[in-house]
Amino acid sequence: MSVNEHIILAKRPQGMPDESDFTLEEIPLPVPQAGEALVRTVYLSVDPYMRGRMSDAKSYAKPYEVGQVIAGGAIGQVMESADPTLREGDFVVGTWGWQRYAAVQTGSLRKVNPDLAPISTALGVLGMTGLTAYFGLLDIGQPQAGETVVVSGGAGAVGMIVGQIAKIKGARVVGIAGSDEKNRYLTEKLGFSAAINYRSDDLASALAEACPDGVDVYFDNVGGEVSDAVLRLINRNARIPICGQIALYNLEKPDTGPRIQSLLLTNTALMKGFLVGDYASRYPEALQELAVWLRDGKIQYAENIVHGFEKTIEAFLGLFSGENLGKQLVKVSEEQR
Repeated sequence: MSVNEHIILAKRPQGMPDESDFTLEEIPLPVPQAGEALVRTVYLSVDPYMRGRMSDAKSYAKPYEVGQVIAGGAIGQVMESADPTLREGDFVVGTWGWQRYAAVQTGSLRKVNPDLAPISTALGVLGMTGLTAYFGLLDIGQPQAGETVVVSGGAGAVGMIVGQIAKIKGARVVGIAGSDEKNRYLTEKLGFSAAINYRSDDLASALAEACPDGVDVYFDNVGGEVSDAVLRLINRNARIPICGQIALYNLEKPDTGPRIQSLLLTNTALMKGFLVGDYASRYPEALQELAVWLRDGKIQYAENIVHGFEKTIEAFLGLFSGENLGKQLVKVSEEQR
């Protein structure tokens, strides 16, 4: 074994990305330097936020550079390490991104316990996905027993965890997703009180029926017309965590929508964007609680796993057509025990 493969950003997408915006290259196997470990990728993550980083517009994260590897969450197995805290065969999670092998600073890696849960959960419910749901909902949304919580992107990786945490806190949960199959999963498997298909239902009337007492918390994963419809139903002192805006990521011109300031003012509502990295000092407490909920069956999760490194771009593009139920992952290689 002397060859690696990685995927680079070939050019900045205009509108919806396609395969021509990326290049899969063969490169030499990396040689770890002092303070690094050589890691073989087992799973890598593809996420909607990556689309924003492919643009050179100012945002909360530095744009990807054209010609550079697409960075993002990954789980791998240590092949070689000079760090005594990491041994050959250990599983680790980091952000080395879309490549089969990587030489990674050991200080940027977190060990994964394969006996706690399947290692893939370190990119999902026991990783950034779960942390995003946990802090966005509990710190900003602060759901109370008996309140109504609406989650757009409800069958996505973050959305389904948000809804289940809201249920744990005693709230009534309404999910919005893009297919009847996903909505059956939300109501029959996860116990959401109601679920709305934004593609086929009349959104305004379906929301009014599902939320007869209005909306106390709206966890916004999508933006666009879906959010416009939900915001018309917010109650006094509603809380609106903004997690993502996937409906807007591929627009070539700035979006123009309803001006919502008067809605927020007259309802004394809070709308707040957040970055999960701002809660880094509190990750251990959140991961501990999420692990307990997972162990006790209070939280379930779904993964959509695409097999083969060469399918990474296809898996990423599938996010924008709503193909995934839960966390979208690419399995690059097999775990070795």
